[in-house]
Amino acid sequence: MTTKIIIWMIAGLLLGSLINTFADDVAFIQDYFVHGLFHVVGVIFINLLKMLVVPLVTFSLIGGVCGIGDVKKLGRVGIKAFCLFLFTTALAILLALLVSVTIDPGKNFKLIPGAQTEFVAPEPPAITQVLIDLVPSNPVAAFAEGDMLQIIFFTILFAICLLMLGERGRTLIDGAEKMNDVMMQMVNVVMSIAPYGVFALMAKNFALQGIDLILPMIGYFGIVILVLICHVTVTLMALLKFLGRVNPIQFLKKMRTAQIFAFSTSSSGATIPITLRTVEKRMGVDNSTASFVVPLGATINMDGTAIMQSVATVFIANIYGIELSLTDYLTIIGMLVLASIGTAGVPGAGLIMLAMVLNQVGLPVEGIALIMGVDRFLDMMRTAANITGDAVVAVIVARSEGNISMETFNDPDAGAVNPIELPHVKQ
Repeated sequence: MTTKIIIWMIAGLLLGSLINTFADDVAFIQDYFVHGLFHVVGVIFINLLKMLVVPLVTFSLIGGVCGIGDVKKLGRVGIKAFCLFLFTTALAILLALLVSVTIDPGKNFKLIPGAQTEFVAPEPPAITQVLIDLVPSNPVAAFAEGDMLQIIFFTILFAICLLMLGERGRTLIDGAEKMNDVMMQMVNVVMSIAPYGVFALMAKNFALQGIDLILPMIGYFGIVILVLICHVTVTLMALLKFLGRVNPIQFLKKMRTAQIFAFSTSSSGATIPITLRTVEKRMGVDNSTASFVVPLGATINMDGTAIMQSVATVFIANIYGIELSLTDYLTIIGMLVLASIGTAGVPGAGLIMLAMVLNQVGLPVEGIALIMGVDRFLDMMRTAANITGDAVVAVIVARSEGNISMETFNDPDAGAVNPIELPHVKQ
């Protein structure tokens, strides 16, 4: 399945790039393929993934919390996951700043006369409002809008109350576990058509954007990609080796499919079903840990985004000829770590975080307009980095709690997706 998805992804990238280069103004191809076939198939595929998120997280979390059976242990898992997410984000920012200061992107960059440099910074939410918004005033609305933090809060409270009912709540707990099995099977069905959805998404993106947009910003683009790769393959894998005590190579092999999904969808939220399935079925992490850590990570873990913002800050400072002091760099680290929590779940969180940092260190916010052209491509890469971080933290926490099956983790074929066979129906 992974090989098939990679082949179709590359095919979509190549076809999209060819269309952008040779058929950018051909109305028939643009109307019937780019904005027609590719758009429809891509949106349907994304919608299929999003369709699974809320019910899968809900039923999986109910089963996971009730599987732990101990509120103290649940709190311990939550604190470990939260601290690890903050720690990996801080390491990502530090790595990005070290590489950026060493290479100095944007030092000889010349602004094109008349270049678009207008950018209106979104208003960051007040910390008091962020805390208030954790608790849903209307759970139905939270579920309808897919507000993940509110869904997690309500579901955990609901599951704890089910535990408190004792035997009377057993029927509902069993029902939630059966529903979770159904949702996992739905994930398998959606994955079986994934290559074609990935192809459509890649073809449309590259047909509209083209690789030409990257060329003027190759220094900035290349450094972000370099740091993302280093963070995933060095920083996160070192944590996995020393804190999780598992084989990083085996981990990366099993994460490939989820990373491709994240790359093509550019959404940690939409990739939750695939990440959750990978962590549980492929890695052997118990549902009680995976169901809590993965949705939380998809909401507050912003390693990839923090890397982009760190490099962007240095890049924009160099373009405008502004020297950053050691105090400014420490401010950037602190602001990005705190902002990754404070803007969690807020639309446009990445831009809000970057605007806050630029304001804090005295850099022009309109510089964001310069990097927005290549941001769509970088978004794909940093989403893959984010979901890798989610899975790493899930494995480390599960290992520390004894909630992982090492037999499953070490089995290269465990949880592999097989072709879907429809059951035979008797006439």
